[in-house]
Amino acid sequence: KSQHNLEPRFKPPLSDQRGPSNSQGPLLPNRGSQWVCGHSVQKQNYRQEKKRAAKELFSALKDPSVVIMSNWLKIRGSLKSWTKLWCALKPGVLLIYKTPKTDHWVGTILLSACKLIERPSKKDGFCFKLYHPLEKSIWAVKGPKGENVGSITQPLPSNYLIFRAASESDGRCWMDALELALSCSSLYKLTAKAGREADISTSSESSHILHLLQLNDTLLLGNHHMEHDGFSDKSEREAHDDWDTTANENGGRLTEESDMDQSDELSPGPQATAYVEQSNEEMAEAGEASQVETVSEENKGLIWGLLKQLRPGMDLSKVVLPTFILEPRSFLDKLSDYYYHADLLSQAALEESAYGRIKQVLRWYLSGFYKKPKGLKKPYNPILGERFRCCWLHPQTDSCTFYIAEQVSHHPPISAFYICNRKDGFSISGSILAKSKFYGNSLSAILDGKARLLFLSRDEEYVITMPYAHCKGILYGTMTLELGGKVTIECEKTKCFTELEFKLKPFLGGSCSVNQISGKISVGEELLATVDGHWDSEVFIHEKRSGLQETLWNPSQEIRSSRLKRQVVQIDQQGEFESERLWQHVTSAIMDRDQMRATQEKFVLEEAQRREARERGDKPWVPRLFQQDPVTSEWSYRHMDVQPWDPERCLVQFEKDGVIQTHEKSQRQHNGLSYSHSWASQQKVKSSSTTPEPTHESSDNEGEVHTHTNKHTNTHTHSFSHKMQSVV
Repeated sequence: KSQHNLEPRFKPPLSDQRGPSNSQGPLLPNRGSQWVCGHSVQKQNYRQEKKRAAKELFSALKDPSVVIMSNWLKIRGSLKSWTKLWCALKPGVLLIYKTPKTDHWVGTILLSACKLIERPSKKDGFCFKLYHPLEKSIWAVKGPKGENVGSITQPLPSNYLIFRAASESDGRCWMDALELALSCSSLYKLTAKAGREADISTSSESSHILHLLQLNDTLLLGNHHMEHDGFSDKSEREAHDDWDTTANENGGRLTEESDMDQSDELSPGPQATAYVEQSNEEMAEAGEASQVETVSEENKGLIWGLLKQLRPGMDLSKVVLPTFILEPRSFLDKLSDYYYHADLLSQAALEESAYGRIKQVLRWYLSGFYKKPKGLKKPYNPILGERFRCCWLHPQTDSCTFYIAEQVSHHPPISAFYICNRKDGFSISGSILAKSKFYGNSLSAILDGKARLLFLSRDEEYVITMPYAHCKGILYGTMTLELGGKVTIECEKTKCFTELEFKLKPFLGGSCSVNQISGKISVGEELLATVDGHWDSEVFIHEKRSGLQETLWNPSQEIRSSRLKRQVVQIDQQGEFESERLWQHVTSAIMDRDQMRATQEKFVLEEAQRREARERGDKPWVPRLFQQDPVTSEWSYRHMDVQPWDPERCLVQFEKDGVIQTHEKSQRQHNGLSYSHSWASQQKVKSSSTTPEPTHESSDNEGEVHTHTNKHTNTHTHSFSHKMQSVV
């Protein structure tokens, strides 16, 4: 129990207390022969009382001993099973932990967004429910100490929680305490302003909770009117409502604290795709051992049957490969491996010198190769119209890098992709034409295409090419996968040029000659540095001017563990043409090592695609998210936005249904609105709920938030699922 007496902090303002003892102005008779204070004195006392209450509550919040109530409660999860967790109730928030020691934080509920009701139950104990009346999230984006991810428990709902106390008396006690906390949650939001007026310093925990409440009030609740205290007459109900609003101390004049008219209104925050952190992934160790495949006797027969159909120099794009060599994910998914270190591009955008930028771009480029599956594996060939999306959160810059990919052509197989982080100032677009050639005892997978990296604020473009994958030892020897060929990174504006050669292992080479690379960096005609090393381990750079050698890139265990965490869409929230959902049955069979079932499921997808192609006839396929330039034949994202980030106008970047958009504000938007924790950080909350499409229309009304996107209306209706069902 708290040592502080909370009762005085929540008593009604003096203006509501009747009697001559409170009179400080001329006494006015009212009906019933009672005396009340004059109107102007009432307003003055009212504002003073609000200030006093806010200041006292703010001081109490700084004290970690201020806990209204804490005890064990059972909480029902999304799967309708109960988990016993420790709950600590503070003004404005309900903190949930695994134990009373508060070391293992599970989540924080923002009470300013909640309603409370009793919930009947046939079981022992007493149940009650906290919920959002508009079915939006009730969770804070981070923990009381800034934690990004809570302790692992069973999945919990996003917009409500059902609690069970041990007895009815305990439950009634919690209900009373929650009603008290709910009644002061609006007052809690005033404490940040009161703290600025009184110059009160806060602890990191209390200030972080204050910020979460303010952010929740603006982004999640939405549609709140920002009222000010005028001198017009108001009813007792309106005076009570003023307790939840900010006082205007300047006679109704707009101030820095209250700079919106009574008619101004905040539109709801961006309703975007809910991402969750990827749970697991496969990553092999560096070296040749992880790139070797031992083929079983059973599978050797499948390979010989396949080789009988092939001729040297033949294109393998139309050949059906056995499922035992498949990596259980789509090629669209595999292309995203280059962005686990996208924070290197965030740093490159800030480099002042052109040489510094291209060196950092090269460091990022090398970071995309060490993540590889164990053995010789090939990802799924994407189905026409297949899409994949994911993102990476940047804790250092409080931003998010979004990745969107779509299979825009099947014959020839072309995959288009777009990556964007406007806040950090970069985007990447491009397409890959996958070609395969058979040479007898070896085959090569050639990635023909270019990626264009653009630094938005500099209008600086880097054109990047890719190496090819080479598999040898198909007929005799050990099956081994390597990377080979020359690649370039070139910027026409700065005249910076990088050339790298991925070297295949020579016939008599040892283990140290595996995965070797060498290259150079030039600016104009001047050679500035040379590069050598191994693409899956350490790479060195030799500076020509200084003669110094340093490590350019080294995917050590520390680097691997600190890389950005990929966020994905839960499979039950994916569209029918998204990669994981589309290939889920094939993936399940491969993970169960059931090759026959995997082959059957793969045949269902491929046959449905062939049937749809026959029915489509000569009608061209129209991709949903990408379009082709009729002159250059290059593919580009339909909703591309290359405008530099304007911190005065841009609030947050988000994605919905494959469309990357920016939530913006106009000049008269409330200056105190804080978006240091972007929408992307909110997606740390593991939500299984879906949200409506955000409004894409810009408004001419001042003070109105709007969403900016270059959205086109060209879409294509898929009948693929019906074809697949008919095949099944």
